[in-house]
Amino acid sequence: MKIRKTAKAHPGRDLSMEHRPPARLPAGIAAVLSVLSSSAVVIDSEDRVLRASAAARSFGLVKGDRLMVGELLALARQVRRDGEIREGEIEVAGTKFGGRTTSFAVRVAPLGSGVGGGGLVLLLAEDQTESRRVEEVRRDFVANVSHELKTPVGALALLAETVEDAADDPDAVRRFAGRMRQEASRLTKLAQDLITLSRIQAAEPIPDPIPVDLSIVVAEALDRCRMKASAHGIDLEAKGDPGLVVLGDEDLLVNALRNLLENAVAYSPEQTRVVVSTTRVADDVAEISVADQGIGIPQRDLERIFERFYRVDPARSRATGGTGLGLAIVKHVTAAHGGKVTVWSKVGDGSTFTLRLPIANQPRAAAGNSQPPAATSAREALP
Repeated sequence: MKIRKTAKAHPGRDLSMEHRPPARLPAGIAAVLSVLSSSAVVIDSEDRVLRASAAARSFGLVKGDRLMVGELLALARQVRRDGEIREGEIEVAGTKFGGRTTSFAVRVAPLGSGVGGGGLVLLLAEDQTESRRVEEVRRDFVANVSHELKTPVGALALLAETVEDAADDPDAVRRFAGRMRQEASRLTKLAQDLITLSRIQAAEPIPDPIPVDLSIVVAEALDRCRMKASAHGIDLEAKGDPGLVVLGDEDLLVNALRNLLENAVAYSPEQTRVVVSTTRVADDVAEISVADQGIGIPQRDLERIFERFYRVDPARSRATGGTGLGLAIVKHVTAAHGGKVTVWSKVGDGSTFTLRLPIANQPRAAAGNSQPPAATSAREALP
């Protein structure tokens, strides 16, 4: 039996039962109920609550000695009448203003005529809200991946047919072969991003962190993006504090910074600059900022840009070879290193993405050996 509609609070109170003494729950059963992780409730033959776990009360299933959810009370009465165990699913609306709806998998069973004078019913409710959310995310992810794969795969199939038809035209074959290479590269990039995302999206710390010099991360990421930036007439610059070291995975950090740089290049006009800065903002916190002079991001999109496959401009993203996973990878890589990513942006003025990362536990360089930063942030380094 499944109950899909949202449950309403229902007191179910019978005044004729007020003066009857409640049944007593045997000590052994009470001890077992106290260690259950589920929301557990035992009601007597007159629907009074004999025992309720703290979870059952916090979810609003029980108030005082009354079961407050009408669907659960109806199930309990049916079980008491015929002795059959019943299972179902219910949704309970939050009792507070703006409270979320909680989904429960419930199981209702009689405790037997020899327990507590008979008529006792046990109700177990397991919160399924998070598992449902994860399942919805999984379904959306599969649907999005399928959609993203369909475009290049379809293009490859069409191009292959065209090449076959143009076998006698060498120029056409070369032209279409070049298009096929582009689509194949797009598929490879998507597969690589999916593999990277699957490695780090569990939001768990890096399993075997090692000291990573941020100046090396910046240099490697800039090197990987320099050719694409030069092709667009965009200068890449690095400024900031030297000798900043974090614990983590160098490849993942380079990947995250490369994604930010590629986005900055893709969404910036020619003859502009992209500046990467590394700054110590506290004794135990470092920042890596990427600032561009690009088109900027509308305010309405800022909260969603780190979602997988979300694109502010889908047509432009696909034209530049983007997979829609770059910023999601940045977010998860930063979280895996115990940090946080933030963004500032204004349409027409550009964007600044900042990674805040905990610095490795090591002595700070002597003041006499330190060099002043060229700019306190990447945004300040831009004219």
